Amino acid sequence: MGSQSRLERPPRPVPGPGRVLRDFGPHYIANGLIGVVFAATGPVAVILASGVQGGLSPRELASWLFGAFFLNGLLTVAACWVYRQPLAFFWTIPGTVLIGPALGHLSFGEVVGAYLATGVVMLVLGLTGWVRRAMAAVPMPIVMAMVAGVFLSFGTGLVRSVSTDVGVAVPMVVVFLVLTAWPAAGRRVPPILGALVVGVVAVLVGGALRPMVVDGLLAAPVLQAPEWSWRAMVELVVPLAVTVLVVQNGQGVAVLRSAGHEVPVSMVTVACGVWSLVTAGVGAVSTCLTGPTNALLVASGTRERQYTAGIACGLLAMAFGLFAPLFTGLLLAAPPAFVATLGGLAMLRVLQTAFTTAFGGGRPFGALVTFVVTVSGITVLSIGAPFWGLVSGLAVSWLLERHDTA
Repeated sequence: MGSQSRLERPPRPVPGPGRVLRDFGPHYIANGLIGVVFAATGPVAVILASGVQGGLSPRELASWLFGAFFLNGLLTVAACWVYRQPLAFFWTIPGTVLIGPALGHLSFGEVVGAYLATGVVMLVLGLTGWVRRAMAAVPMPIVMAMVAGVFLSFGTGLVRSVSTDVGVAVPMVVVFLVLTAWPAAGRRVPPILGALVVGVVAVLVGGALRPMVVDGLLAAPVLQAPEWSWRAMVELVVPLAVTVLVVQNGQGVAVLRSAGHEVPVSMVTVACGVWSLVTAGVGAVSTCLTGPTNALLVASGTRERQYTAGIACGLLAMAFGLFAPLFTGLLLAAPPAFVATLGGLAMLRVLQTAFTTAFGGGRPFGALVTFVVTVSGITVLSIGAPFWGLVSGLAVSWLLERHDTA
């Protein structure tokens, strides 16, 4: 095994409790809090939208949130502490979007089996050092065209919410746009947080809150037994692995490197693989190194102390996961337009990036084919459109654009 394949060694010595407490400060705690708030608003709306679409029960959704927050928060705390840099692990948002439609023709056990297989794939790629070559093998425009096709429904859902529930959706959109256009205010109140607060006020004032069903206050994880299905493996494993390694981890690594951190790529891949096996047990989608949250963690402060923002983020995420039933009940009691608007607003920037990357460089025709096939929603051999979008786009690009470098 060559030097590239070895897991990166953490810096020594590992900081003791006294050193960690001295490195903490208001900036780092605030950045960690904002990171969790970001993850607990729009991205949670994506989980709920996909879970409701797939017919999951409130207990299963609460268990998913427990894995997404508590278990991934535990990994975040450990990784940030040992490697002394911000390494926030949450879940793959594109992978989450894949699950809703897949649950229309797959059982949840089959989906969990695909989670486990995806974890094994990532573990092997990390331990062997093949991850760098695997990430480079799939052209980014093709991947992002698939992501754009999957995410498009969130954008159209946002538009429908504005037209069907004006009293809730319109104030959220207006505040989001104002905070986005006003950078000074947006730095103090993130646009998605402002939209969340205004949406809650609009729901309460309008009396649109439905009866809330809370199955306990603390999380009671629901253990999920996997079912092995070739349909689930073919439909989900490749897209999940690609979105984690290429899209999510690629963003996270780029963000941290731009802030001056030497990211342990192989270790991150192994951690994602191992933790995906763990979180699958409670029904949570695959773990990834998140891009947006890590960007928030390095937004201010000195590079040497930013790891404490990651530790704060992980600890707060664990607290959120422990009270997952309460938060799940609150969000499910909200009107559908609230969740759809929040999820749509959270996805707009990601959708913009997906379109820009897909059609702003090389392989535009392959990207177009990928996008069109993914949006079509076709199912062939009981395998969903995102997989066929990737296959079709790669094949067309190989035939017609093989000399393009993107």
